[in-house]
Amino acid sequence: MRDKYVEALCREIEQAGCSEQVQNNGRSAGTVYIGGGTPSVLSIRQIEKIIDAVKKHFPISSPEEFTIEVNPDDITPEYASGLKSLSINRISMGVQSFHNGALKWMNRRHTAERAAEAFHTLRNCGFENISLDLIFGYALLSGQMWEEDLEQICALAPEHLSAYQMSVEPGSAVAAMVRRGEKVVRSQQECAMQYSLLQEFLKENGYCQYEISNFARTGKDGSLLKALHNSSYWSGEPYLGLGPGAHSYSGILHGDKGLYAVRRWNLPAVKRYCRHFSASGEKDTGLPVSGSEHLGVTDIFNETIMLRLRTSQGLEPESLERISAPLFAETIPRIERMVERGELLSEGGKIRIPPEKFFVSDGIIRDLFI
Repeated sequence: MRDKYVEALCREIEQAGCSEQVQNNGRSAGTVYIGGGTPSVLSIRQIEKIIDAVKKHFPISSPEEFTIEVNPDDITPEYASGLKSLSINRISMGVQSFHNGALKWMNRRHTAERAAEAFHTLRNCGFENISLDLIFGYALLSGQMWEEDLEQICALAPEHLSAYQMSVEPGSAVAAMVRRGEKVVRSQQECAMQYSLLQEFLKENGYCQYEISNFARTGKDGSLLKALHNSSYWSGEPYLGLGPGAHSYSGILHGDKGLYAVRRWNLPAVKRYCRHFSASGEKDTGLPVSGSEHLGVTDIFNETIMLRLRTSQGLEPESLERISAPLFAETIPRIERMVERGELLSEGGKIRIPPEKFFVSDGIIRDLFI
């Protein structure tokens, strides 16, 4: 099945690379990200085949950032060396917790010891840009456990850290727990305390928070080692996603009726995807493999607010005015009131959410929507 999946993905890569939109774009990809699950279940040969297809069909020479997501259980010295040989220069690894009971509860297949071992293996193979993920706010996580997680991750000293509050995804093992009436998440007050500890602890250990869920250290050249690929999402750059469940975004376009944007996606149906892009041309008749939507001016305006205010840099109000002067005029009084209440900061020609308000940022951002 994995060979069929790789074959289908390479065919979609070929079709996308030959599309009129890509041919007329003329832009080289600055970043490449292989993710959306656990790509490390694929062999080095399979990953190499995918990368070769990307290089063959897209104007890409040497991307500044080339990331792959991995699971700690998949990392061996041989596998890490294989990844290093493929021009991959950044690793994103889901640790989630350094407590084995919590990992088992979350249905993760690795142990805390295995995660630390995998990190050191990646380091020994020459990877100098590693990002680790943690989860907070779940029922089993006490304040002491969370502090221990932070201590252990700072002892490893990855260049980048992403921390996410526990969420309940449909169809997941956690969702099944909720249906059985089990407690899955802690109260919002407890989650807020854990998030505040996260911010304080990482700041004390040399990490800079540049987005609600993301923290980075400074590199040898003095620049912040933030996730360049993900940062393009928050800045509204166009991106192309390929594979089951992948999303693409056109960026802001100018049409006869004004500004608009297009978002496209593939459905997360792997077997249907493989049949659709099979070499034999077999199609899953009547069942779609993708979808799309057109975003109007109001959609673009609101998304710009949402994405920019997730970052510590915030946004320039003039960028909203360029999208729509009438909508911007409608928003100005709200911005002024929120600055007075301390929900927003206005400085250096930008507005941003204060770090101590990041945990309640959803409500702040929602109040600015048109």
